[in-house]
Amino acid sequence: MSEVDAEKPAQVALSLALVDSLKPAKVFKEYVQPDHKVTSLDYDDRGELCVTASDDETIQLYNCRSGKHIKTLYSKKYGVHLARFTHRSSAIVYASTKEDDTVRYHSLHDNKYLQYFRGHKRTVVSLAMSPVDDTFLSAAVDDSVRLWDLRSPAAQGQLRVQGHPVVAYDPSGLVFAVAINERSAVLLYDLRKFDQNPFLTITIDDTVALSQVTMPPRIPVITHLSFSQTGQHILAGTSGDVHYVLDAFSGKILYRLVGHVGLERADGRTVGLVPSAGISGQEMCWTPDGHMVIAGSANAQLCVWSIPTAPPAAPVTLQPSAILNGQEGTPRVVAFNPRCAQLSTAGAQVAFWLPDRSDIEPQ
Repeated sequence: MSEVDAEKPAQVALSLALVDSLKPAKVFKEYVQPDHKVTSLDYDDRGELCVTASDDETIQLYNCRSGKHIKTLYSKKYGVHLARFTHRSSAIVYASTKEDDTVRYHSLHDNKYLQYFRGHKRTVVSLAMSPVDDTFLSAAVDDSVRLWDLRSPAAQGQLRVQGHPVVAYDPSGLVFAVAINERSAVLLYDLRKFDQNPFLTITIDDTVALSQVTMPPRIPVITHLSFSQTGQHILAGTSGDVHYVLDAFSGKILYRLVGHVGLERADGRTVGLVPSAGISGQEMCWTPDGHMVIAGSANAQLCVWSIPTAPPAAPVTLQPSAILNGQEGTPRVVAFNPRCAQLSTAGAQVAFWLPDRSDIEPQ
């Protein structure tokens, strides 16, 4: 074995046992102001840096490999939400929460704005960076989804969508999805035909199961949308007590994920007749191999569902395969490092979770 091979950490495949062993290894409380919450968290492409945005109008940068806080940046004038790394570890895009509805391209290195993306007339509620190039999608409650290029302040395309949209790219960057709450639907588009109709419309009709809980059934609010690593599955997360795994090709509901407490109940809130989101949209994630889903629960637990590889003939309801404890407060943000076996959660604090062996990396 060469010296280089000897220094390289051993690689193992992610397993349920490995994920079940995750525990908070480093917790940061001092960078979240009292009575405020972290609303987004993102890893850079290398899985080395982590950026958070909070409703106290701060941006925090961490080295998640070393477990050290790097710097604090402020956006007091415009607010900050949905901070997303570009493919440069020194720059992010994020949505404004006050003053205007501009999306800002921000250098973390010298704390300067690199570009402004103007056009939305109301609050931006979803941002997604392309996995393959310097384009990104933004969705706002002004009934629009826009496509941008970091090199130009003008939108490259615009969709008119009625409702509260959530957007996501598939792993190829050639397909994107838009969830529309008012229609309980997920629309799939070809990026090369941005201005054309969706090539697939997935309607999430779960009234039979939901009517067993309440009558009339409370249709939960879709808050999260993401593709699995293979692009075969779509995770449609909600603020209620059920999440859905969809087949990205057939549009069928494959799995109903239950056993958690929806974050619409967080902080002791009562559930009204009309569902509400009230959360970040980042309260769940896939593991990098696409075999498991991890989601926060209002009872301060993290639920892990192992997703079967063979698709079922009819929708199957899955209970959690594992429960992770150790979170203080509601885990409003959940993200898995794309490069190593590390989980991050955030809310009133930021926590980096590691398994018993912190030097292992998923294949």
